[in-house]
Amino acid sequence: MPTTTTWVAFTLATLVVLLVPGPAVLYVVARSVEQGRSAGLHAVLGVETGALLHVVAAATGLAALLASSERVFSILRYAGAGYLLYLGARQLRRRSCDLQRATASNSVPHRRLYLDGVLVDLLNPKTALFFVAFLPQFVEPAQGSAGKQILALGLCFVALAAVCDGMYAVVAGRLASRIRGSSRAQRRVNQITCGGYVSLAGMAAFT
Repeated sequence: MPTTTTWVAFTLATLVVLLVPGPAVLYVVARSVEQGRSAGLHAVLGVETGALLHVVAAATGLAALLASSERVFSILRYAGAGYLLYLGARQLRRRSCDLQRATASNSVPHRRLYLDGVLVDLLNPKTALFFVAFLPQFVEPAQGSAGKQILALGLCFVALAAVCDGMYAVVAGRLASRIRGSSRAQRRVNQITCGGYVSLAGMAAFT
């Protein structure tokens, strides 16, 4: 298992990465604002499930194998960008009255929010690169199996991510009632969210 020094260094580095908002945070905040804290937390659960799948892939060596193929990694980048564009287009179609109806009737099932969260994180090139290129730097050959160390560090990442994303969901959920009370604020949030998805899609595709 990693040493205490490695754990501390990895935790600090992970927190720095997590504090930079990405597709997962944008998705969680958007869902929390539209449908409240419960919806946001279901989105968080989906996002962290996607992160867990990345951890398993990294620990078994599958992630490194896929990343060694430029074609496969390009497919991942473009698939992630395409899905973000889809979310942006879906967000753009929403109007203030639609947001109010969605909140009142809970028309977007939590299962759908969860599955969208899984895909948002699973198709996120930033997360894939983290587990392929960044996390292995903290593996110490003298401390035993590399796969077990990656698994342990990966689970630490998921736990920290769940806390950070959960905080975003709770804060955004508290602001939801105020935003839903103003048509202008709803339109502004809708525009910002849509623009955020499109911008992140561009970064995913061309970075």
